[in-house]
Amino acid sequence: MNTKEIKSKFNSLFGSELRVYTSPGRVNLIGEHTDYNGGFVFPGAIDKGIYAAINPNGTGRIRAYSMDYNALSEFGMTEADAPREPWARYIFGVVREMQKRGFEPKGFDTVFAGDVPLGAGMSSSAALESTFANALNDIFDLGIDRFELARIGQSTEHNYCGVKCGIMDQFASVFGKEGHLMRLNCATMEFEYFPFNPKGYKVVLLDTVVKHELASSAYNKRRESCENACAHIKTKHQEVNYLSDATMSMLDEVKDEISNEDYMRAKYVIGERQRVLDVCAALERGDYETVGDRMYGTHHGMSKEYEVSCEELDYLNDIAKECGVTGSRVMGGGFGGCTINLVKEGLYDKFIATAKEKFNAKFGHEPKVYDVVISDGARRLE
Repeated sequence: MNTKEIKSKFNSLFGSELRVYTSPGRVNLIGEHTDYNGGFVFPGAIDKGIYAAINPNGTGRIRAYSMDYNALSEFGMTEADAPREPWARYIFGVVREMQKRGFEPKGFDTVFAGDVPLGAGMSSSAALESTFANALNDIFDLGIDRFELARIGQSTEHNYCGVKCGIMDQFASVFGKEGHLMRLNCATMEFEYFPFNPKGYKVVLLDTVVKHELASSAYNKRRESCENACAHIKTKHQEVNYLSDATMSMLDEVKDEISNEDYMRAKYVIGERQRVLDVCAALERGDYETVGDRMYGTHHGMSKEYEVSCEELDYLNDIAKECGVTGSRVMGGGFGGCTINLVKEGLYDKFIATAKEKFNAKFGHEPKVYDVVISDGARRLE
């Protein structure tokens, strides 16, 4: 993204002193809805994100201008000052979460914009949180480590935006590394980088351009299902702290004690943990057929067991299978957004053309296409 417009808008509103920061959105090759269940995830930062010009203003207030919404919000830094605009609550939440941890950011002016497609499952919200967490940490010399910056973003979602998300999105946005995916153990926060340069393949996102409205309430409900199943398992197996610690045989022991819905949600999570480990092992030996097979397995689980897919996503997944695409699955929380596809370069053009044509015939619009470039995490640009 060209930051010239952001800087120009900042100059017109607030003056010429500024610094520019960015944080990326993310893709997740595999490991969906496992982060809040203490499992593994396998994300990478992308070359699309949020960009913010920012400068201290010497007051106890924040003046924030969103170029995407063409709107200015001004608010203080105490709980009573919470802004009404949903987009401003992310910035406010980051400030409040820093204060709760004993840090003292001061007032500032900011103009920001993004090129992460909204609602596509690439986590524009985590990119926004990470941009401001990193920027305030740097500008006010707060000394917060990068893990805590990610947790501040996660707590912002929980306490100010109403989504009980796991840590993956903020972690990927903060720790991203060009040309690498990251395997993160969400229970211990241990992680390692995996080089990701699949020769002969492309990774591409197909965006349904739909977002079904039940997403955040349904997301929280699924988390409750997982926590309930885990609590029942723990009465018999004290060592199980997270659902991802459990095995299918442990889940089957409590099948009659929980609802069928809770059972299916838990079954998906336990299966997904193993799929992530299978993909890591496959990548280390360059076995992209196994990677693709496990991606299809994840889609089936998210559609039939976790039930967070939708007709549009399932249709794109079916087209991918018909076209011989190596791997395809819904990416992100679900209920709309994107599929992520691992496609042999020789099949790429035909797959994209077929997907556009068939999807348009069925739903009245083409999916948007985003090629994935794995990029660096939160940073100052100048």
